[in-house]
Amino acid sequence: MSARSRMLPAAAALSMALALALPACTTTESVPAAPAQDEVTMQSTLLERFTTPAEGIHAGGRITADDLPALHAAGIRHVIDLTQDSETPGFDEADAVRAAGMRYDNLPIAGPADLDREAVVAFDQLLRAADGPTLVHCASGNRVGALAALRAAWLQGADADAAVEEGRRWGLRGLEDAVRERLAR
Repeated sequence: MSARSRMLPAAAALSMALALALPACTTTESVPAAPAQDEVTMQSTLLERFTTPAEGIHAGGRITADDLPALHAAGIRHVIDLTQDSETPGFDEADAVRAAGMRYDNLPIAGPADLDREAVVAFDQLLRAADGPTLVHCASGNRVGALAALRAAWLQGADADAAVEEGRRWGLRGLEDAVRERLAR
Protein backbone atom coordinates (compact mmCIF):
# COMPACT_ATOMS: atom_id res chain seq x y z
CA MET A 1 0.00 0.00 0.00
CA SER A 2 1.41 3.37 -0.99
CA ALA A 3 1.90 6.25 1.46
CA ARG A 4 -0.78 8.22 -0.37
CA SER A 5 -3.39 5.47 -0.04
CA ARG A 6 -2.61 5.15 3.70
CA MET A 7 -3.20 8.95 4.15
CA LEU A 8 -6.68 8.87 2.62
CA PRO A 9 -8.28 6.75 5.38
CA ALA A 10 -6.47 8.85 8.01
CA ALA A 11 -7.70 12.09 6.43
CA ALA A 12 -11.22 10.72 6.22
CA ALA A 13 -11.09 9.70 9.87
CA LEU A 14 -9.85 13.17 10.87
CA SER A 15 -12.61 14.83 8.85
CA MET A 16 -15.21 12.61 10.51
CA ALA A 17 -13.84 13.37 13.99
CA LEU A 18 -13.92 17.12 13.32
CA ALA A 19 -17.44 16.92 11.92
CA LEU A 20 -18.58 15.22 15.13
CA ALA A 21 -16.59 17.44 17.51
CA LEU A 22 -17.31 20.91 16.09
CA PRO A 23 -21.02 21.02 16.96
CA ALA A 24 -20.06 20.37 20.60
CA CYS A 25 -17.99 23.58 20.53
CA THR A 26 -20.94 25.78 19.73
CA THR A 27 -22.89 27.45 22.50
CA THR A 28 -26.48 26.69 23.27
CA GLU A 29 -27.06 30.16 24.73
CA SER A 30 -29.68 32.12 22.93
CA VAL A 31 -28.48 35.34 21.35
CA PRO A 32 -31.17 38.02 21.43
CA ALA A 33 -32.34 38.96 18.00
CA ALA A 34 -31.77 42.51 16.89
CA PRO A 35 -34.92 44.58 17.26
CA ALA A 36 -37.02 44.90 14.15
CA GLN A 37 -36.65 48.20 12.30
CA ASP A 38 -40.20 49.21 13.37
CA GLU A 39 -39.27 48.66 17.01
CA VAL A 40 -36.05 50.68 16.71
CA THR A 41 -37.96 53.51 15.03
CA MET A 42 -40.63 53.43 17.75
CA GLN A 43 -37.98 53.57 20.50
CA SER A 44 -36.15 56.46 18.82
CA THR A 45 -39.37 58.39 18.19
CA LEU A 46 -40.49 57.90 21.78
CA LEU A 47 -37.20 59.14 23.26
CA GLU A 48 -37.29 62.17 20.96
CA ARG A 49 -40.29 63.39 23.00
CA PHE A 50 -37.93 63.90 25.94
CA THR A 51 -34.95 66.14 26.55
CA THR A 52 -31.64 64.73 27.72
CA PRO A 53 -30.45 67.35 30.21
CA ALA A 54 -27.81 65.12 31.81
CA GLU A 55 -26.07 61.90 30.87
CA GLY A 56 -28.44 58.99 31.41
CA ILE A 57 -31.40 61.26 32.24
CA HIS A 58 -34.41 61.92 30.01
CA ALA A 59 -36.98 64.49 31.08
CA GLY A 60 -40.40 65.38 29.80
CA GLY A 61 -44.14 64.92 29.90
CA ARG A 62 -46.71 62.25 30.49
CA ILE A 63 -46.21 58.62 29.58
CA THR A 64 -48.82 55.92 28.99
CA ALA A 65 -48.94 52.17 29.39
CA ASP A 66 -48.38 51.89 25.63
CA ASP A 67 -45.03 53.71 26.01
CA LEU A 68 -43.57 51.32 28.57
CA PRO A 69 -42.35 48.47 26.32
CA ALA A 70 -40.54 50.94 24.04
CA LEU A 71 -39.05 52.83 27.01
CA HIS A 72 -37.72 49.59 28.47
CA ALA A 73 -36.42 48.45 25.08
CA ALA A 74 -34.72 51.84 24.65
CA GLY A 75 -32.78 51.20 27.87
CA ILE A 76 -34.78 53.15 30.46
CA ARG A 77 -34.35 51.37 33.80
CA HIS A 78 -35.88 53.87 36.23
CA VAL A 79 -38.95 56.12 36.02
CA ILE A 80 -39.37 59.07 38.38
CA ASP A 81 -42.94 60.35 38.22
CA LEU A 82 -43.73 63.83 39.54
CA THR A 83 -47.49 63.57 39.00
CA GLN A 84 -50.22 62.85 41.50
CA ASP A 85 -52.19 59.65 41.03
CA SER A 86 -55.35 61.72 40.52
CA GLU A 87 -53.91 63.11 37.27
CA THR A 88 -54.20 59.72 35.57
CA PRO A 89 -57.11 57.94 37.26
CA GLY A 90 -57.28 55.13 34.70
CA PHE A 91 -53.57 54.33 34.77
CA ASP A 92 -51.72 52.77 37.70
CA GLU A 93 -48.30 53.94 36.56
CA ALA A 94 -46.43 52.42 39.50
CA ASP A 95 -47.70 48.89 38.82
CA ALA A 96 -47.36 49.24 35.05
CA VAL A 97 -43.76 50.50 35.20
CA ARG A 98 -42.73 47.77 37.62
CA ALA A 99 -44.49 45.12 35.51
CA ALA A 100 -42.49 46.38 32.51
CA GLY A 101 -39.27 45.66 34.42
CA MET A 102 -38.30 49.16 35.49
CA ARG A 103 -37.82 50.79 38.87
CA TYR A 104 -40.48 53.35 39.81
CA ASP A 105 -40.46 56.29 42.22
CA ASN A 106 -43.14 58.92 42.73
CA LEU A 107 -42.59 62.43 44.06
CA PRO A 108 -45.98 64.11 43.59
CA ILE A 109 -45.72 67.82 42.83
CA ALA A 110 -49.18 69.37 42.41
CA GLY A 111 -47.98 72.85 41.49
CA PRO A 112 -46.09 75.91 42.76
CA ALA A 113 -47.05 75.33 46.41
CA ASP A 114 -45.07 72.06 46.36
CA LEU A 115 -41.87 73.67 45.07
CA ASP A 116 -40.08 73.78 48.40
CA ARG A 117 -36.68 72.79 49.72
CA GLU A 118 -37.97 69.42 50.96
CA ALA A 119 -39.21 68.48 47.47
CA VAL A 120 -35.95 69.65 45.88
CA VAL A 121 -33.88 67.56 48.31
CA ALA A 122 -36.09 64.52 47.60
CA PHE A 123 -35.74 65.14 43.83
CA ASP A 124 -31.95 65.35 44.21
CA GLN A 125 -31.85 62.11 46.22
CA LEU A 126 -33.91 60.29 43.58
CA LEU A 127 -31.58 61.48 40.82
CA ARG A 128 -28.50 60.49 42.80
CA ALA A 129 -29.96 57.03 43.44
CA ALA A 130 -30.78 56.49 39.76
CA ASP A 131 -29.41 53.09 38.80
CA GLY A 132 -29.21 53.38 35.05
CA PRO A 133 -30.89 55.38 32.32
CA THR A 134 -33.74 57.28 33.96
CA LEU A 135 -36.87 59.05 32.78
CA VAL A 136 -38.14 61.91 34.95
CA HIS A 137 -41.57 63.14 33.97
CA CYS A 138 -44.70 65.04 34.92
CA ALA A 139 -47.58 65.99 32.61
CA SER A 140 -45.57 68.37 30.43
CA GLY A 141 -42.01 68.52 31.81
CA ASN A 142 -42.65 71.87 33.48
CA ARG A 143 -42.53 70.58 37.08
CA VAL A 144 -39.43 68.57 36.23
CA GLY A 145 -37.75 71.76 35.01
CA ALA A 146 -38.88 73.74 38.06
CA LEU A 147 -37.33 71.20 40.45
CA ALA A 148 -34.16 71.06 38.34
CA ALA A 149 -33.84 74.87 38.46
CA LEU A 150 -34.32 75.00 42.22
CA ARG A 151 -31.90 72.11 42.66
CA ALA A 152 -29.29 73.97 40.61
CA ALA A 153 -29.64 77.06 42.81
CA TRP A 154 -30.26 75.67 46.27
CA LEU A 155 -28.11 72.53 46.18
CA GLN A 156 -25.52 73.25 43.52
CA GLY A 157 -24.91 76.97 44.06
CA ALA A 158 -26.01 78.33 40.68
CA ASP A 159 -27.13 81.96 40.48
CA ALA A 160 -30.78 82.65 39.57
CA ASP A 161 -30.22 83.11 35.82
CA ALA A 162 -28.06 80.01 35.50
CA ALA A 163 -30.55 78.01 37.59
CA VAL A 164 -33.48 79.08 35.39
CA GLU A 165 -31.49 78.22 32.27
CA GLU A 166 -30.78 74.78 33.74
CA GLY A 167 -34.48 74.39 34.48
CA ARG A 168 -35.34 75.24 30.87
CA ARG A 169 -33.01 72.46 29.69
CA TRP A 170 -35.12 70.08 31.80
CA GLY A 171 -38.50 71.45 30.62
CA LEU A 172 -39.24 74.59 32.68
CA ARG A 173 -41.76 76.90 31.01
CA GLY A 174 -44.94 77.97 32.78
CA LEU A 175 -43.53 77.73 36.31
CA GLU A 176 -40.60 80.05 35.61
CA ASP A 177 -42.17 82.96 37.53
CA ALA A 178 -42.78 80.71 40.57
CA VAL A 179 -39.18 79.51 40.40
CA ARG A 180 -37.79 83.05 40.11
CA GLU A 181 -39.96 84.10 43.06
CA ARG A 182 -38.51 81.33 45.22
CA LEU A 183 -34.97 82.12 44.13
CA ALA A 184 -35.44 85.82 45.04
CA ARG A 185 -36.32 84.97 48.66
